[in-house]
Amino acid sequence: MTNSIYSTITGTGSYIPEKRIKNEDFLTNEFFDTSGTKLQKTGREIIDKFREITTIEERRIADDDLVTSDIAFLAAEDALTSSGIDKEELDYIILAHNFGDVTKSHGRMDIVPSLAARVKCKLKIENPETIAYDLPFGCPGWLQAVIQADYFIKSGDASRILVIGADILSRVSDPHDRDSMLYADGAGAVVLEARKSKTPVGILAHKTRSDTLRHSEMLFMGESYHQTKITRNELYLKMHGRKLYQYALENVPRAIQSCLQKSGTDLKSISKILIHQANGKMDDAILDRLYDLYPGTAMPKNIMPMTVSWLGNSSVASIPTLFDLIIKGRLDPHHIKKGDTILFASVGAGMNINAAVYKV
Repeated sequence: MTNSIYSTITGTGSYIPEKRIKNEDFLTNEFFDTSGTKLQKTGREIIDKFREITTIEERRIADDDLVTSDIAFLAAEDALTSSGIDKEELDYIILAHNFGDVTKSHGRMDIVPSLAARVKCKLKIENPETIAYDLPFGCPGWLQAVIQADYFIKSGDASRILVIGADILSRVSDPHDRDSMLYADGAGAVVLEARKSKTPVGILAHKTRSDTLRHSEMLFMGESYHQTKITRNELYLKMHGRKLYQYALENVPRAIQSCLQKSGTDLKSISKILIHQANGKMDDAILDRLYDLYPGTAMPKNIMPMTVSWLGNSSVASIPTLFDLIIKGRLDPHHIKKGDTILFASVGAGMNINAAVYKV
């Protein structure tokens, strides 16, 4: 048997903001519906219902003086330290995000130069052959960047790639929209390296799908629901929550099944399922639907680690942050050991879905 080239994760990192925003901090918010009509329910009724349908109790928010490229840099630095490689040997830096550097004082996207270029500069990398670029792909952006990195490595074009996911969603969320309670800030990163092996290791297979014809406007940018209160002319992140929930339940399990089939892996062989931390109840329902596709396969206890209840939805940062916490032994009782096969999966704006099977 000859050696093949595989993409393996040799370092992980994350940046979790210290500032906690609890559900109770939204008690005094005035919430409105899509027509601009103020909701008649009390603040307590709204936040209690929110927790019931999402499991979220608190989320993390970046300090006012930080922007997305700053927290991306901190996660990248952590991952590079973890990997022990020379940063000058990186072939690519791929940074997944959705809103660029949005400052606290305004909501406008700033992506010139690219955030990846800014992170490369902050890392003080001199090598001009370290190519840095951004990837906007909705919440599945970090995993899609990993998929691109895998293509680069397996083609022989690259040996070491830094992949980062970072977003500050708190600055693009409408304070008068109940969905604003979903969103959080954070950054996560991994270092991928080429490894020759006679037996499969690292990324075994991946699948991506984009349903744009019917579902491209499931998440979108729109005006505040309370125009008389919001004076600045800005756009905020909006979504059709119920339709998105149904779309995810109908399509994510089958996309995961397709990826497992492509890799030749049975669901019984999966040690952990790391899914985008969007909504706790939705992720639980996706998991149930996935196991329904495999009659006779029992769902193991603790198969799906979750952080959304205390970190909220940090978009592209949620999976790499979750992975980093487990790898570094900071999310008991969850552990990943050598020889485990894990599954990554994500769904988000596009609508896009992706999945990857990874053997440690």
